[in-house]
Amino acid sequence: MRTRIAVLVISAALFCPAYASAQIYAWRDANGTLVLSDRTIDAPTDVYVVEGAPSYRTTRPQSTELPASRREQFEDLVVEHAAKQDLRPELVRAVIQVESGFNPSARSPKGAMGLLQLMPETATELGVRNAYDPAENIRAGTLYLRRLLDRYEGNEELALAAYNAGSGAVDRYGRRIPPFRETRDYVTRVGSAAERKGARLATAKQIVYKTVEIRDGRAIPTYSTERPTSGTYETLTR
Repeated sequence: MRTRIAVLVISAALFCPAYASAQIYAWRDANGTLVLSDRTIDAPTDVYVVEGAPSYRTTRPQSTELPASRREQFEDLVVEHAAKQDLRPELVRAVIQVESGFNPSARSPKGAMGLLQLMPETATELGVRNAYDPAENIRAGTLYLRRLLDRYEGNEELALAAYNAGSGAVDRYGRRIPPFRETRDYVTRVGSAAERKGARLATAKQIVYKTVEIRDGRAIPTYSTERPTSGTYETLTR
């Protein structure tokens, strides 16, 4: 027996282009495929495969381009906060597109909120009072992205994986993208959205760690590709 669940989901704004806080319906069939719709299904209805998410179907074709008015509505905020956090605007736009479809009212079943889908604890940590306010959401979301990029030495793929699955998961798997289908699909989708704007994701550069050792009364700089386990060090890239 099918159980109808009325939810607002992260991906609904991407998969079903209806704007604002429209109700989203979800059904899961016996094979585990999730069907998302902005209306009830009371008769045979065509469904469409969602690119990059094979276990999802929608009752509207997936749109790869959003109406310009929806993107441009938040463009000044994207440019402003991307510049403040030294982020590429293309990356910020791509994350917003995949996270919420530029819907500031989006809320996921797990409680993620707004354009950049901030989790409640993250929003609190970053001083957000209203996560559905575009200015607050973009300010905090770009700051969080900046922290993740700093943590992973500018590797945008790892930062995005951590944005989706948490930095703990990325670190547990040796600072690699975790083998979760949702996370891998997420990184791919953000990368595709960014690439359509002519900007590929930045991946790992060669990291070199510079340390200073005291030998025979002299300070000797040493270089290694292995992260030091103690002492201070300087991170260099090649």
